[in-house]
Amino acid sequence: MAAINAMEKKLAEYKCDTNEAICLKLVRFPEDLEDDSTTFHPEYSHQLFGDDEVAFGYKGLQIQLFCSAGNLTTLLNVKYTSKVTDTIDCVEPDDVESKIREIIPASSCSNTEDFVSLLEKEAKFKPFGTLLHTYSVHNEDAGEDIMYQIYKAEMSCPGFQEYHERLQTFLMWFIETASFIDVDDEKWDYFLIFEKYNKDGETLFATVGYMTVYNYYVYPDKTRPRVSQMLILPPFQGEGHGAQLLEAIHRYYLTVPKVLDITAEDPSESYIKLRDFVHAKLCQSLPSFSPDQLIQGFSQKMVEEVQEKLKINKKHARRVYEILRLHNTDMSDLEHAKAYRLEIKRRLVGPYKKNQRELAKMRKCLRPEELGNQMSQIDLQTQHEELEKSYQDLVEEYRRVLERLAQA
Repeated sequence: MAAINAMEKKLAEYKCDTNEAICLKLVRFPEDLEDDSTTFHPEYSHQLFGDDEVAFGYKGLQIQLFCSAGNLTTLLNVKYTSKVTDTIDCVEPDDVESKIREIIPASSCSNTEDFVSLLEKEAKFKPFGTLLHTYSVHNEDAGEDIMYQIYKAEMSCPGFQEYHERLQTFLMWFIETASFIDVDDEKWDYFLIFEKYNKDGETLFATVGYMTVYNYYVYPDKTRPRVSQMLILPPFQGEGHGAQLLEAIHRYYLTVPKVLDITAEDPSESYIKLRDFVHAKLCQSLPSFSPDQLIQGFSQKMVEEVQEKLKINKKHARRVYEILRLHNTDMSDLEHAKAYRLEIKRRLVGPYKKNQRELAKMRKCLRPEELGNQMSQIDLQTQHEELEKSYQDLVEEYRRVLERLAQA
């Protein structure tokens, strides 16, 4: 037993957390290769290394996956301080390099010198597609405004398919349920953000993030663009690029008459917060969302105006109404606060009313002991408490959106 425990302890020393071992980098200058401050790590690696996100067989494992900042030319290096051998219980180490190569292009570099020589070609890289929007963000460290541009690209753009193959690799590291899309399907739209910067007097572009949107058919002659995957690369997160991108695609689809509204596929909590902010920002200047209209309650006029002018559907329009209504409600006034609370709860109470209808049916067909079991699951007091918690949580979410709106 002691020998077994000793062997398990020995083998455990050769387990590495792949989220820590994988080192990602967007390289602009050769000196970035040795600059640890430009390194970032994945949030997820389970799709390649299993649910435990562990690679076995190495000590000091470092999987360097470096990309040039613009064209995303890729360098893969695997380093470690030691590796298991046949002398340790005949256990083989994981082939980590092969796992990584499953998702990166075959043309990726494995030699640092080759990668550095390819960096010189970054000056020739230009964004793909049609320019939709230009904006700037003030950089405190640099003491200047940095310029960014949003483009809509087509898979038919020369070189874009190969570029997209490199770009989509990042999805695996930062979106938990990410998958690669079928690029042969022409219903996909691609939107990209690039930073515009200078190097030795030349204008270069760095990849910031992107979004894929699928155009679903809606009978009889409309389409419904659905946001599939959206990613702002970690070095650029927290700077407002996601909001700029989402607002830009709304404005783009406004120019497409056949678009009914814009939705999202299985949106994350962070995406919902972003969408709330963008929708509220866009809607607050509409006549139907003026303070005097908001106080009168949610209306069909609101639904029609956001559908026509912003391609926002009824469900999302209602959420925006609740956010802006909160902004225009004096919550220190007991009557106003009560009116707001009751209106929100009337919407939230739907599932609870459904439970009560189900309970009424059960009374007619269940034996007393069966009914008792079910009633314990549909306790009225518990439902009232859950409803109040749902309301408080929602108001807290809305307040965060309003705080961001105030800073915009």
